[in-house]
Amino acid sequence: MQEAFDYLKEKDTVFKIIIEKYGLPIIPVRPQGFETLVLLILEQQVSIDSAKATFLKIKGGVDSIEPDVLIHLSDEEFRNFGVSRQKISYIKALATALINENLNLESLSTKTAAEVRAELIKIKGIGNWTIDIYLMFCLQAPDLLPLGDIAVVTTIKELLGINDKEAIESHAQKWSPYRSFATYILWHYYLKKRNRTVSY
Repeated sequence: MQEAFDYLKEKDTVFKIIIEKYGLPIIPVRPQGFETLVLLILEQQVSIDSAKATFLKIKGGVDSIEPDVLIHLSDEEFRNFGVSRQKISYIKALATALINENLNLESLSTKTAAEVRAELIKIKGIGNWTIDIYLMFCLQAPDLLPLGDIAVVTTIKELLGINDKEAIESHAQKWSPYRSFATYILWHYYLKKRNRTVSY
């Protein structure tokens, strides 16, 4: 971990500046599996805190967050927990894929990032941002830059003056093989500058 941060500080002075000002970032870790993917679906395009509140409502209202439990919840029950119609369909698509054995989440830890992406992208509502975060938080993939993440893109624009996603990707090549750690530093800056804290 320290090796990654030292590497990034050498490659781009912006990381040295952030770490000197705000210290080292937290490395987010979440358990692998269905429960985390449900939480990630809820986190799409909303704040982590808002998604967590909805997730805890679901958790408090069902016996367990398992595919065969959530698949039997009605849309009305989901909406009472605060889940949007679109995200209800995403959670049910994921649950259905697991129940039908079209997806095996336990096997993902043995696969490459590209293989994991190819598996998960087939599920309705699971796009590249969700896959990136699952790979980073659950499978500890070291070299991902989630360009679907608003905080990452905003911070890169602010600190490096790069606005185009292709230009961002090109610039970030020099952060490889530690682009995930670069992401953690960028999130750390984004939150600290705004006096915000999140619990991953």
